[in-house]
Amino acid sequence: MIENIKAALLGVAVGDALGVPVEFKSRIALSNNSLTDMIGFGTHDQKPGTWSDDSSLTFCLAEALTEEFDLQNLGRKFVQWYYEKYWTPRGRVFDIGIATREAIFRLEAGVTPEFAGGTDEDSNGNGSLMRILPLLFYIHQKPVEERYFWTKQASSLTHGHIRSVVSCFYYLEFARHLLLKKEPIEIYHQLQVDIPRFLRTISIADNEMTHFDRLFHSNIYEFQESEIESSGYVLHTLEASIWSLMTTSNYTEAVLKAINLGKDTDTTGAVTGGLAGIYYGFEGIPTHWINSLARKDDILDLAQRMSLK
Repeated sequence: MIENIKAALLGVAVGDALGVPVEFKSRIALSNNSLTDMIGFGTHDQKPGTWSDDSSLTFCLAEALTEEFDLQNLGRKFVQWYYEKYWTPRGRVFDIGIATREAIFRLEAGVTPEFAGGTDEDSNGNGSLMRILPLLFYIHQKPVEERYFWTKQASSLTHGHIRSVVSCFYYLEFARHLLLKKEPIEIYHQLQVDIPRFLRTISIADNEMTHFDRLFHSNIYEFQESEIESSGYVLHTLEASIWSLMTTSNYTEAVLKAINLGKDTDTTGAVTGGLAGIYYGFEGIPTHWINSLARKDDILDLAQRMSLK
């Protein structure tokens, strides 16, 4: 399992770091000057290999999973990151989403973790999806009801709306099948049956289910790039990550395709990179990208400690 954990954590961090320098650039701008390699500076004026809040909060969750998993502990780590620079790449928080920041304020004020995240429809940014992948290694052998329960709990620290929860659940179910060495196209069509069927058993409202129609009822891998959005909306990020994985043939192609969609490039890169890392394995991530990462050895140590839990 250590190799899968390394691939997941580094897959997220590399995709994130690739996207940081071009965050907020438009698709047109990137089509004229596509990202092809790890660069630095740009949008956030950070050195090459610097990852953002996506990876920081991913590593906070991973750290919580090296201990007795507890939402209070996870919430404390999020607060530590924001206020004390815990699990930052270079000792500074330089990027954070509005909903995540507000949730951390509530956590710091003592709000119960599962109620800290926003639950209104406008609170459906990609801030829980971007950090959820380590939970896979805690839940992958549990029954589906428990997998959903823990996904809902972990998402709700920052994003409690059902759409964010279901997006995280879909993503982790896809990743879980990748762990089982299934092919993405097989997984995609299996989830079109399995996930709607499960969601009906827990009475998810039909009007929420319709937001997932493109994943549940269409072949998103046949869509043109112009049909894929890449904003900070959770469904845009989820769809873009699945599309990027399914329309490429290696880790490098997948993350670069995701990032060159533009806009929320670090998160689209991170979310795609997590899936691609698991699918193509640690050896599939370019070594020079891994070696350029801030705190590479700390990330590898975290993966090792996760694998021992």
